[in-house]
Amino acid sequence: MEAKTSHGFQKEEMWYTADGLKTRECSEKPGMVPPPLGEESQTVVLPPGWQSYLSPQGRRYYVNTATNETTWERPSSSGIPASPGPHRSSLPPTVNGYHVAGTPAHPPETAHMSVRKSTGDSQNLGSSSPSKKQSKENTITINCVTFPHPDTMLEQQLLKPTEWSYCDYFWADKKDPQGNGTVAGFELLLQKQLKGKQMQKEMSEFIRERIKIEEDYAKNLAKLSQNSLAAQEEGSLGEAWAQVKKSLADEAEVHLKFSAKLHSEVEKPLMNFRENFKKDMKKCDHHIADLRKQLVSRYAAVEKARKALTERQRDLEMKTQQLEIKLSNKTEEDIKKARRKSTQAGDDLMRCVDLYNQAQSKWFEEMVTTTLELERLEVERVEMIRQHLCQYTQLRHETDMFNQSTVEPVDQLLRKVDPAKDRELWVREHKTGNIRPVDMEI
Repeated sequence: MEAKTSHGFQKEEMWYTADGLKTRECSEKPGMVPPPLGEESQTVVLPPGWQSYLSPQGRRYYVNTATNETTWERPSSSGIPASPGPHRSSLPPTVNGYHVAGTPAHPPETAHMSVRKSTGDSQNLGSSSPSKKQSKENTITINCVTFPHPDTMLEQQLLKPTEWSYCDYFWADKKDPQGNGTVAGFELLLQKQLKGKQMQKEMSEFIRERIKIEEDYAKNLAKLSQNSLAAQEEGSLGEAWAQVKKSLADEAEVHLKFSAKLHSEVEKPLMNFRENFKKDMKKCDHHIADLRKQLVSRYAAVEKARKALTERQRDLEMKTQQLEIKLSNKTEEDIKKARRKSTQAGDDLMRCVDLYNQAQSKWFEEMVTTTLELERLEVERVEMIRQHLCQYTQLRHETDMFNQSTVEPVDQLLRKVDPAKDRELWVREHKTGNIRPVDMEI
């Protein structure tokens, strides 16, 4: 890239440090003459507290690790630079040639330093807190999902704070009971829904068995009503006896109608709902699973790009050190080539982090949407079953008024069914974590 100055156009080059921070090489200020290359080496003993480094242009400068002071002039034995001029400055402490904030230990006269976050914003290093960054990273990654670090995390409000909603408590993974690995929070939710689908099937089978019993009972009553035993009885007693047998036929008809209504109004709706529920579960499962796979793939790409950047930066550092030993056109070309590769590796890392954050953002949005859909389906399933069991008891009332005492407790319990309360109890026991994921930072 090019940057315009008061002297016309001046070519500038950008490259990345090992921590992924972009720096820019600027021309040296007029009048500053670098000391001859090879004038001194790392073996020269410096006063206590001082360390020697090379700028990207191959110039040597000095950093006082106690006072954070930097200078071009070699400090004297007293620890004071020979000619303290306007070039001294205070920078964050250095570790292995890099400031702990993530930028090379270059004097401010020779490098513009900035951090580009994954959101695309830039943050001036002078406004950051070195002690905070030095003590803890802002994020941690667990099973390829990035979460805020507990020591630096701002409080996260629940999305639905008063409802014990599925969308708030299942972001983290959980160890499976056998200890063979982990189970995703969404998988726990899915298992619960699939268990509900199975329970629905078993309820349908229960109603089917009851229908069969009613049909068999009706057939036996009808058969008994046609029995010829005591058919020769005459008079008023004979009439009463005939009515007894006729009542059996009437009762058989009632039970036959009861079984038919159980099939059309209870069993069939339960089975139809179960089939639709099964399709919805399958769709949710595949969609979230695919997004999680994409997230794992993006995370692997970030780690690969980060490793490549480290290798490119190490190569650049090695070639820069060679420059102080032997100055030649080939060495300068090697350094330029190494810088280009370091820049490319840094750009690749930034691109991979952006793609990862996009994948995690999409997974986050779909997790919220899908868990709320699972929640809606669960409420719908419970309410549907409750309504049809109420229909069952109503039919029982209509079929046999003498059995009210056995059906009334069922009615009382059905009136107390509360999907929201059931969800709260289940979430309290099975929740995996309510800390939501955040973007990865370079």
